[in-house]
Amino acid sequence: MNVVFRVDASIEMGIGHVMRCLTLADALRDEGAHCHFVCREHLGNLIDQIASRGHQVYSLPLCQVGQHPDNIQIGKFRPSHFHWLGCDWLTDARQTTDCIGLLNIDWLIVDHYALDDCWEKYLRTICSKIMVIDDLADRNHDCDLLLDQTFGRSNQDYKQQVPAACTIVTGAKYALLRPEFAALRSYSLKRRKEPRLGQLLISMGGIDKENATSKVLQALKGSPLHKDCQIIVVMGENAPWLENIRFHAKELLWKVEVKVKVANMAQLMADSDLAIGAAGSTSWERCCLGLPTLMIVLADNQEVIASALHKGDAALNIGAVSDPYLLNNLKNIFDDFFSNRKMLNNMSASAYAVTAGQGTSLIVDRLLEKA
Repeated sequence: MNVVFRVDASIEMGIGHVMRCLTLADALRDEGAHCHFVCREHLGNLIDQIASRGHQVYSLPLCQVGQHPDNIQIGKFRPSHFHWLGCDWLTDARQTTDCIGLLNIDWLIVDHYALDDCWEKYLRTICSKIMVIDDLADRNHDCDLLLDQTFGRSNQDYKQQVPAACTIVTGAKYALLRPEFAALRSYSLKRRKEPRLGQLLISMGGIDKENATSKVLQALKGSPLHKDCQIIVVMGENAPWLENIRFHAKELLWKVEVKVKVANMAQLMADSDLAIGAAGSTSWERCCLGLPTLMIVLADNQEVIASALHKGDAALNIGAVSDPYLLNNLKNIFDDFFSNRKMLNNMSASAYAVTAGQGTSLIVDRLLEKA
C-alpha cells in the first residue's frame, strides 16, 4: 500500500502536524505500507528528520516573488490559515501532483490548516482515498475519512463540511501517539500515588516562537519549589529562542537541564510530577500518562484544546502567551498549586481518563480496512 502525506512544519506553524503524521507513517510501515511525504521548504521544516526515519520525502520550493498568497486569490473562500501554505492552493496542488502523480496512491493523508476541499478535489484524480487530519472544523473537506483527535470534539462539528459518505472519527481516544506512551501508562500512574514535586517538565512545543518558555522560567523565580527539584526544559533544534532559554536557565536556583532533539519524551513525562506546556498535540501525550499540566495557549487554534481539558479537570489553563499579566498569573498560580499537592492527584486521574494511547493503531486499522 502506498500512502502519501501532505504536511508541513515551520517556525510559524510549529512541528506538531509533521510529528503526528510521522507517528502514523511509522505504524503504517510496520504493517507493510510505503509512506511518502510532500513538504514545502519553509524555515524550520523537518524534511531531514522525516528522511532520517526512512520515509521518502518530496520537497516543494518556497514561493517566488509575486506568488505570496496575500497577492493571489483563487476561489471565493480562503481558509483562515491560508498564508501558512507559502503559495496559493492551486500552485501547491499542481506541484504536489507533479511530485507524486506517477505513484499508485492508496491513501492521500492531508494535515494542513491551509488546505480545503478545493485542493482535495484537484488531487482526487491521482489517489484512491483521501484522509484529512484536522482540529479546527472551520472549512469544507472532500475526503473519505476525517480525524479530529481533540478531546470533546463531536462528529456533528464536521457533518456539514464533508461528503455524506465520509467517515468522521473524533475525540482523544483516537489521538495519534507513539506506542511508548501506552506502554508507560501503568508505570506513570503507579508513581503518582504519592503526590510530589521532584521533577518539573517544561515543554512549549518544538518551536515556541513567542518565547513562552522564557516567561515560565522567569515566573519560577521565588516559587516554593523544593531546592532539590529538577527542572527539565525540552526544545526543538529549530527553536529560535534556544540560546536565550539556556541563558535564563542558568539564573535559576534549581538544577535545570535544557534538552534538544529528545528521543525519550514518553519516559521524561512518565518520570515528571508536573508539566508546564503548550495546549497543542502534546496535550494527549501528557494525558495518556496522567501527567498534571499547567497549560499556556500559544495560538488561537489551541484555545479549544485548552478549554476542553480545563473544563474536564484534566489540566489547568493559565492563559494565553499574549496576556500581559501572564507572568504575574504564573507566579500566583505556582504559590497556590505547589501548596496543595492533592490537586496533582485529582488532575492526574482526570487526565489519565482522556486517552489510553491506542489511537494510532485504531486509525491504522481503519486505513487498512478501507484501502
